[in-house]
Amino acid sequence: MNAEQAGYQAIDRICDYHVTLRDRPVLSQVEPGYLRKALPSSAPTEGEDFQLIADDYQKYIIPGLTHWQHPSFFAYFPTSSTFEGILAELYASSTSNPGFNWSVSPACTELEAVVMDWMAQLLGLDESFYNISEVGGGVIQTSASDSVLVATVAARSRYIREHPQVAMENLVLYTTTQTHSLGKKAGLVLGLKVRALGVTAQDDFALRGDTLKVALEEDMNAGFHPFILIGTVGTTSSGAVDRLDEIADVAKHYPFLWLHVDAAWAGVAFACPEYREAYQLPAINSYVDSFCTSFYKWGLIQFDGSCLWVRHRKHLTDALDVTPEFLRSKHGNAGTAIDYRNWQLGLGKRFRSLKFWFVLRARGVKGFQKYISDCIKLNTKFAQSIYESDLFSVVTKPSLAMTVFRLAPKSLFQLRTPELNTLNRAFYARLAARNDIAITQTDLNGVFCIRMAIGAEQTLESDVERVLALMKYEAMILLKNQWEGIGGRRGRKTDVAPFHSH
Repeated sequence: MNAEQAGYQAIDRICDYHVTLRDRPVLSQVEPGYLRKALPSSAPTEGEDFQLIADDYQKYIIPGLTHWQHPSFFAYFPTSSTFEGILAELYASSTSNPGFNWSVSPACTELEAVVMDWMAQLLGLDESFYNISEVGGGVIQTSASDSVLVATVAARSRYIREHPQVAMENLVLYTTTQTHSLGKKAGLVLGLKVRALGVTAQDDFALRGDTLKVALEEDMNAGFHPFILIGTVGTTSSGAVDRLDEIADVAKHYPFLWLHVDAAWAGVAFACPEYREAYQLPAINSYVDSFCTSFYKWGLIQFDGSCLWVRHRKHLTDALDVTPEFLRSKHGNAGTAIDYRNWQLGLGKRFRSLKFWFVLRARGVKGFQKYISDCIKLNTKFAQSIYESDLFSVVTKPSLAMTVFRLAPKSLFQLRTPELNTLNRAFYARLAARNDIAITQTDLNGVFCIRMAIGAEQTLESDVERVLALMKYEAMILLKNQWEGIGGRRGRKTDVAPFHSH
């Protein structure tokens, strides 16, 4: 098989894969270690025919994949895959280059600068975040975790530069009890104290300004130096939105505090203007130092690609610019071009901007908005069914394309939180044992619950209706079999019709 034949076959098989996604199980059914048993213990001495290699991909690799673009994948958050993005990745890998300076491939740097401004416009970000401003700007990072790490390094550098007498061990990074693990990971990597500020169900798990103010005063009086707060728009567990307007009002009195907003999932919804105010875009535009959202989650861009914007790019370059002689260039020395190596932790970078360019041009702003709106409409219908159900209850208000709920039969109203948690762990175990649906669990301040996140482009209303029927079926089986152990007494027996996947 020659290169041309292999290329045509690969494209055909990729197309076949996406066309047949609906007919595949969502979750892989292999056991740990399956691949080591199937493959030789060492690489071949002589090269093999590529047809054999391509066939082995189908035989050994595909069965070990979870299909994140499956219409019945509702776990974690979505991971996008579009044909425009696939082709962009193909083009980018065909001209592989490290892209660390403008001079090594000008198109890579310049396209990134342009599409980051396109994306900022799409989301309604303030012009101070545009690259064209030459003050702030945007850069594509690998993931939201990298964006947070870069922002934290920049914030720490700024704080130490302005407070050189402060010892590193006295610095404090603020998160909340609902912040993604990326906050704690940044603290581990950088050797920082991390304080998680409490949030409550009464506040929809959002950080309030008063909570931040109390923490600042406590830590400063104790000799500590809080220097960054990681706020969130759309937390992983509940889709909560920190009250950035209140936080900004407090932070104005503590100008040394860097405010970073992690909107990895929910930030792409700013493309639809009707969600901007409720999800705190005005506060982001007026005050925050840095903001990130990951288009590879719910933004039609293949993994990876997290967009990080900063209000003052100099804070990044002051913290991250390391330029030995062999990296110097005419335009870099003159400051006439961006060298993105000084905006990130690594030296090289992939040509990620190409997939942003391809996707946004092919879909247009209206196409992008329709995709986001369609997902939210599907979730609205799902949430309404949960509200109306006698079996389930919503744990916290639905957020965009996500609903958090639990099994809480009205007939078992006497069950308290520990008993309901036991019931829901058993219920989730039944859902997790299936291969025709993917869904994840979480814990909200001691309440075990289940997350339903919609985002696969192929998901239809019929898929949502099917998952509701599936959940009802599994709940009824569980209640029929374990009513006595959970409820303390056996209720009326209920006949449960078998559930058919298709």
